[in-house]
Amino acid sequence: MHELTKAPPPRRPDLHIATEGEFVGWRTWIRDSFEAHVGPFWHRIEADGSVRSAFRVEKKHLNGSGNVHGGCYMAFADYSLFAIATHVLDSRAVTTNFACEFLDAAREGELIECTGEVTRAGGSLIFLRGKMTSGDRVLLTFSGTIKRMKRKALPQPNA
Repeated sequence: MHELTKAPPPRRPDLHIATEGEFVGWRTWIRDSFEAHVGPFWHRIEADGSVRSAFRVEKKHLNGSGNVHGGCYMAFADYSLFAIATHVLDSRAVTTNFACEFLDAAREGELIECTGEVTRAGGSLIFLRGKMTSGDRVLLTFSGTIKRMKRKALPQPNA
């Protein structure tokens, strides 16, 4: 467990809550080593039930021009898809489709946030859309589809 987080109830042992720093009370998942490497990315459930994701831009997030790398935007937007889906997602899932429009650049030190909505949650597919901002500037709009994964039975020993 990370020294800045605590584990939530046992239903989601991979979900951790920040206990100090700028994002105290915000949540993150620790099971994804890529997101842990490029993040940290955070999310919280607002009073109205909506979900907000955020991260603070560090030097490691920048491209050669000093702007946030497009791949970082996309990784954060993908993280945000799952955060936005938190109310309708109760099992493992994968992203099956992702589309985005790059609209503006962000620089080191900026707070980047994502908000969005589930547009449809079916039996196996969840459709979402979102918007990434820094202050009043829209940086990226995106949409995606998440597929719920069925739990596969473990093979029986000596079967």
